Amino acid sequence: MTSIWFVRHGETDWNALGKIQGQTDIPLNNTGRSQANECGLYLQDFHWDVLISSPLKRAKETASIINKYLDLPITEMDDFRERSFGDAEGMTVEERMEVFPDGIYPHQESIEALTERIMQGMAKIDHIHKGKKVLVVAHGAVINAIFTHLTDGEISTGTGKKVSRLANGSISHVQLVDETWQIKHFNQKDHLSAYSAKGSM
Repeated sequence: MTSIWFVRHGETDWNALGKIQGQTDIPLNNTGRSQANECGLYLQDFHWDVLISSPLKRAKETASIINKYLDLPITEMDDFRERSFGDAEGMTVEERMEVFPDGIYPHQESIEALTERIMQGMAKIDHIHKGKKVLVVAHGAVINAIFTHLTDGEISTGTGKKVSRLANGSISHVQLVDETWQIKHFNQKDHLSAYSAKGSM
């Protein structure tokens, strides 16, 4: 069966400040690099067939650090690029509430479009790497959208439900069983010595 493990990229300065990043291309900070190293140390104890990354810097750097422990070719897939948050990118929660009190951000990618491209990406992985164990370094909104979709909203850090915020460097896992993606883990972070719950997407 095809198995996909999603790693949320390590922390950036914008994460630490609570700024929404979206497709703005922000690099990791030192905490993020440490988180990526801890991911690599943990993940090296498993066998991996494929390593895939979003094309954004913070994901690619996380994947590169992890790969010091795995030594795999890294493939970039635009399907797992972070959601565009349009005019809200670079704003803190407080700034967004002041400027966009209705929660509608001009030029934002719709959740429907985001979910469609991510699920198409997962279908591509299954088609190309069927039966393989695949590691994907991606983003908060991307991983949240997958698990929200697969659980009809039961797992979602963006709907007010009692689910802990997806941590930078966290690991989540799904596998395809009888043509259905089944959830094995969500927001696993025991391998991290420190993480911030403040970081935004």
